Amino acid sequence: MNWDQIEGKWDQFKGKAQQKWGKLTDDDLDVIRGRRTELSGRIQERYGMAKEQAEREVDDFAKKL
Repeated sequence: MNWDQIEGKWDQFKGKAQQKWGKLTDDDLDVIRGRRTELSGRIQERYGMAKEQAEREVDDFAKKL
């Protein structure tokens, strides 16, 4: 699934994002609103990951949707 689709249907997918990344709060998910860069940035913050690793996880998440 591409990010335009995910962003457009974010309310449907944010529960799946929270299941995958439990450290993301409801407020985080509301701020992200399906934007890929926001999601990877919040994952970096919450999990202390490198940018590249967070982006890989986001890409894997999108592929599985």
